[in-house]
Amino acid sequence: MVWERTLGRAHIIGIHGLANKPPRDEKSAWWQAAIREGLDRNCGLLVPEGGLPFTFVYWADLRYPQPLSGDRNREPYAPDYGLGPFPSPAGQPETAEPTLTDRIYRGLSYLEEAAGLTPVDDLILEYRLDDLWGYYADAGFRAAARERLRVALAEAAGQDVLIAAHSMGGLIAYDVLRAAEADGTPLPRCTLVTLGSPLGLAELKLKLADEHGALRVPAGLAAWTNLMDRQDIATVGDDFAEIYAPNAAGVRVRDVPVINAYRRPDGTENRHKSYGYLRTPEFSKALADFLNDRP
Repeated sequence: MVWERTLGRAHIIGIHGLANKPPRDEKSAWWQAAIREGLDRNCGLLVPEGGLPFTFVYWADLRYPQPLSGDRNREPYAPDYGLGPFPSPAGQPETAEPTLTDRIYRGLSYLEEAAGLTPVDDLILEYRLDDLWGYYADAGFRAAARERLRVALAEAAGQDVLIAAHSMGGLIAYDVLRAAEADGTPLPRCTLVTLGSPLGLAELKLKLADEHGALRVPAGLAAWTNLMDRQDIATVGDDFAEIYAPNAAGVRVRDVPVINAYRRPDGTENRHKSYGYLRTPEFSKALADFLNDRP
């Protein structure tokens, strides 16, 4: 079915995650291509290029002097020429269960939080999720990254917004939404979809509580869906519904396991990659429901 609907007030804001990225326009186009590929394969919706109301929040240039290009980019977007929906835990229920690594980390995280010391998380952040380390070590970078999302939300005033936040983008989104709640900054009506988010890490929970107070769904959210591949190291820890209390309107986090089927050109997998998350049936459904719900 060809996408022919008038989208009214709907707008999508994407915000990328960890590590250096290709140039902004290229990365934005690849995100949109992955989203459209998912809608086609999973929902039978053929969306033309440029057919989505989309803004891309790009912050890699705040931390890296030159974007990835050519052979330096080992993980480009490339279409998957298979047929039918991408894989889902709906057909492989064992993939929805926490892994052994996940269960071990959950036990360790309780000890870390109780002691207020986070040696396990320090190792994960410094050596596996380095930009998260930099986010808290560099106040200027942290403020500038948040400002990019604040500007995009201000420009979407009067619209209904779905924020698709990958990896560290979910942390930036949470910070911006909670800060707006605290200082009374008006926001569009927002739906949040976090993709491979590290917001379950013990150290991040402690830092978020220090800045924003009790962990809960931000007041400005009408819905929050958290998509995680159980093989993605960034998603270890308790499911978000167990961490982030409902907001005053009763909005709860909906945790949804997915299968991130992204493969690099050499055939190896990366279960954290944004394109794989954006092509999952679960993301396609969340986006289609959001777009179809507009007046």
